[in-house]
Amino acid sequence: MSTSGEMFTIGQLARRTGVSARTIRFWSDAGLVPPAGRSASGYRLYDADAAARLDLVRTLRELGLGLDVVQAVLSRARTVAEVAAAHVAVLDVQIRTLRLRRAVLSTVARHGPTIEETLIMHKLAKLSARERQQIIDDFVDGVFAGADQDGPAAGIARGMRRLPAELPDDPAPEQVSAWVELAELVADEDFRQRARSMALAGQQVAPDGPASGGEAQPDYRTFTDRISQAMAAGVAPGSTEGQALLDIIVPATAGRAQLLAQLETFTDARVERYWQLLAILNGQPAPPSVVPAFDWLIAALRANLS
Repeated sequence: MSTSGEMFTIGQLARRTGVSARTIRFWSDAGLVPPAGRSASGYRLYDADAAARLDLVRTLRELGLGLDVVQAVLSRARTVAEVAAAHVAVLDVQIRTLRLRRAVLSTVARHGPTIEETLIMHKLAKLSARERQQIIDDFVDGVFAGADQDGPAAGIARGMRRLPAELPDDPAPEQVSAWVELAELVADEDFRQRARSMALAGQQVAPDGPASGGEAQPDYRTFTDRISQAMAAGVAPGSTEGQALLDIIVPATAGRAQLLAQLETFTDARVERYWQLLAILNGQPAPPSVVPAFDWLIAALRANLS
């Protein structure tokens, strides 16, 4: 722009800046770009300073700032840096919201959930981290109410509360689905009672299989691959071949009746799924399912003891 004192009408300023005359007039009426003077005919005239101010207003508006914020910047009530920092925070929230919506829609497109599931999915995706954590905290508090806070139950409770502070900026559809499944799981009264019965039994329930909180037991998890192979081959737990495998895994002197009672108490596919969902939400690979192998072992022990 010229600094020679040249004055411009709205039409001339519009041609020089590329901003429409209507917009300049609106901003001028709002006090954002006041005229430097008037012509003899009463037309508004603008100088180089007004043109520079107009350019700043246009830039701020293109960045999405409201007229009130622009006015605060122009009046020096707020600096551009302050406004930019505040606007970045707002944009971050908007971006997270859009990404969550995208993840929800991707999940709907891929898995075809029911209308009810879609509504739950959308609702959970919009919850704050604190609100999501509260859902889990309420569940865990109910499950472990009255349990020994200094025993194994305390460690399990801490693990069961472990949620990410925030969903990722670009959550995978699997993570959104995991939120829905987890919310439905902890709301199921039968599951809540099952988890509570485990907690009150005073035993440790781990995501990769049951373990005793009392006398040390052999690590039967080392045999899950062998059991899985037998299952794939169609070996029935009560068959001769199945009982031979049981003898290898659990010697007859190992207290089979006690082991059976422990396995029946602490083997549950829904509890295992809870841990798998937590892993998914925390961006970790879901641990493979070992419950089918333990179910086979339970059936083999029942057949042996019957």
